[in-house]
Amino acid sequence: MFSRRAQFPGDAGAPSAARRFVRATLARARRDDVADDAVLLASELCENAVLHGGTGFTIELVVLDGGAVTITVTDQGPSPMELRRAVQPGGRGLTLVDGVADAWGSRHDRRGHHVWFTLGTVEPDPPARTVEAPTSWPDPERTRWLAHLPLADDTPLPVVLTELTRRLGDVLGAAGVAVLLDTETGTEELAGCGDRTKHAEVVVPLPLTPPRAGRVVVHGDESLATPAAAELAELTALRIALAVEADTQHNADRERWMWMTYLAEATEMFSNSLDVRLTAAIVPQVLVPRLGRWCALHLLDPRGRLGLEAMTHVDEDLLADLRAELAPLAEPDGALCVLLDDGADAAALGTPFDGVAMPLRVGGRAIGTISVGRPGERSHRPEELLIVTELARRAAQAVDNAQRDSAHVATSQALQHALLPRAMPKADGVEFAAAYLPESTGADVGGDFYDVLTLGADRWFAVVGDVCGKGPRAAARTGLVRDVLRVLLRDGQPLQRTFELLNEMMLEAGDPSQFATVALAMITRQQTDPPSVEVELVLAGHEQPALVYADGNVSYLGRHGSAVGLVRRFAVHPTRHVLLAGDTLVFFTDGVTEHRRGAELFGQGRLAKALRRAGNRTADGLITAVRMAVEDFSAEPHRDDIAIVAVQVPAARATR
Repeated sequence: MFSRRAQFPGDAGAPSAARRFVRATLARARRDDVADDAVLLASELCENAVLHGGTGFTIELVVLDGGAVTITVTDQGPSPMELRRAVQPGGRGLTLVDGVADAWGSRHDRRGHHVWFTLGTVEPDPPARTVEAPTSWPDPERTRWLAHLPLADDTPLPVVLTELTRRLGDVLGAAGVAVLLDTETGTEELAGCGDRTKHAEVVVPLPLTPPRAGRVVVHGDESLATPAAAELAELTALRIALAVEADTQHNADRERWMWMTYLAEATEMFSNSLDVRLTAAIVPQVLVPRLGRWCALHLLDPRGRLGLEAMTHVDEDLLADLRAELAPLAEPDGALCVLLDDGADAAALGTPFDGVAMPLRVGGRAIGTISVGRPGERSHRPEELLIVTELARRAAQAVDNAQRDSAHVATSQALQHALLPRAMPKADGVEFAAAYLPESTGADVGGDFYDVLTLGADRWFAVVGDVCGKGPRAAARTGLVRDVLRVLLRDGQPLQRTFELLNEMMLEAGDPSQFATVALAMITRQQTDPPSVEVELVLAGHEQPALVYADGNVSYLGRHGSAVGLVRRFAVHPTRHVLLAGDTLVFFTDGVTEHRRGAELFGQGRLAKALRRAGNRTADGLITAVRMAVEDFSAEPHRDDIAIVAVQVPAARATR
């Protein structure tokens, strides 16, 4: 005797692995002659265990000395395997096993549910049986007409059954024929013809897959009580059973396809947004009314308390009542909190809810619950509960992704704001204004920055810079550049030396991809009448700022130097300028001039034109004019952050 045993998990790949195990084991036992049938039947039982039982399974293969092969499949499903195969949509039951195996059977014990079959047995031929021909057999042509029913595949089942009963009645000369099906609530007539009030002379059972049962009933007089009539009724019953089974299979396949499509569409809707509120609002809308009359989504807050995030009802007038009824469930001792504390997979909600609640878990961590009312006047079917469970799993993943993204965005935006000054200095004779437009309001942190700092009663410095790259590394380098400049300038270092030290510090980091361009102006208020300011300007690889004169003319100031943190042979060239009353110095990053309209750039020419059109506006007004010009130039999204700083000597001082 030769035997092997293997255990498989309850996932989608297990049946395939089981088939390989059976084929390989039979090859070692030199029983390749039954391998195809054995693999087919074992695959049927393994798929039943995974798809309908939802559990793992064990295969035991035994080859007896006489050559017979016995294979046993054991699972731990909640109900007997043959019953599950009978009631699951689309299942062929154990008809295939019964038709192919030499012998089969099942048993149930504390270790699980076992179904076995045997192939390759040698049995003696049965003794010949003499069959007597019926004394009065109907005309062969009419018998062939009874069995042969050429119909299209999409012909409705009632039409097929009605035609078969009509033909049987015509062949037998019966008063009437009925096809009856036993249901949980009684007997249902699937089809019928003629007068079904007379005595039933012939009753033939329908060979349907258990636990379904039915019969064909032929009504008429005593002349129908013949072996020939019974044989024809049995032939018709077999034809009817095939039609019923085919229709059941077709409906199950169609329902399965509809559920799979529904799950795919729901998943796509869940993943369309990374906003927590929007994602939570979508979940109940997806489940209602397909899976229930109402649905509510509760999420845990940072303090671990359940709060109602979204809900819907087929009757909107009942939303207020439903909200009030659900409130006690989310209390610390309510049913939903108990569900999460117990770690259960589901909990039934009694009157007045008549529904089911399931936890939302991600990686074993609870994030909330989903509650669904029953559909109409009936309870949820088993397949509907499976779909709700799967949707709860996918909804939990979508909500968790949205929560993580929201936390990431909040952290990034807080970091971005921390890199900018809280407010512009206020001073007589000098006006400061600034604006910052990030490329996106999402999780990315840009490398553009600006700063304006008071160094004394009549002295300030203004800086605009752009660190190469985006994200946390660029943000860290941005904060470092800004803070180093503040420290060095407060310490009284000359601009030339300040930039040399900054360049050395960035080169020490050993990351040449994290260089920066900087435009810095040391601003000193002059004691003149009308007032004026002196500007010492340094450009470390940055674009020249624009000087808007009081009369509207525009020119670009400064001399280009090396970018900071790029090369050791660093050089900058400070220049000095004087701003008179009405003059404004506008600093900007390349997000302004490199804003695109297809292959065309906004450029310095359009910037100068926008500043000339702005005329003698305030510092804030000039910045607004630049922003509007950039937006009007192209509706394309910004490909880079934009930082703008304006330093103005107010014209009103000259008149006074």
